[in-house]
Amino acid sequence: MIIKRNRTSSLDIDHALYLYFLGLSTRSVSKAIFHLNKVKRSHVAIWKWIQKYTPQKISIKKKRISEFIIDETLIKVGPEYIWLWVTIEPENRDILALSISKERNMFVAERFPDGLIKIHGKHGVSTDGGTWYPQACRFLKLKHHIHSSLEKSLIERTMQYLKDRTESFDDYFPCRIKNCRLKHVSNWLNMFSDYHNKEVNNA
Repeated sequence: MIIKRNRTSSLDIDHALYLYFLGLSTRSVSKAIFHLNKVKRSHVAIWKWIQKYTPQKISIKKKRISEFIIDETLIKVGPEYIWLWVTIEPENRDILALSISKERNMFVAERFPDGLIKIHGKHGVSTDGGTWYPQACRFLKLKHHIHSSLEKSLIERTMQYLKDRTESFDDYFPCRIKNCRLKHVSNWLNMFSDYHNKEVNNA
């Protein structure tokens, strides 16, 4: 006997991911889509949708970019801490790029804005007082300045929001793989960034 499984429509998956983006846990999303759309899927299925999600774009290339606001912070993944690097655009509030690394050094600080240049071209860079950024910007021939109070507020708000959400998902799906390459974290960040940018662009 062959059991035929019903495929979940892309619209139902999009609804589920949006509910998750708004703050529901994967278990709550599972209950919500069954109640609203009569789609019965487990919380594990929701997590797999997050992992398989492919953003059309993490950032909106056609939009005017006034500058790159860059910062980094520690996030906890399983038993270890990793560095999360974030760039936002101050006017439209888009997340332009995200990256993770197990180390914070001059090489990483230089590689991150170099990737931005390849996508968006050269723009001024605003950072905190980290000593590696001015040197990296000089090497890449980018204008650099320390965050203004507004720029600091914008990037700190984004970083805190990301940290709150990553702590939440790792409580439910902790990483237990030794020497994990953190692909599941990158997948989650790409999904979250894409939905964040859609939200701010439609606001």
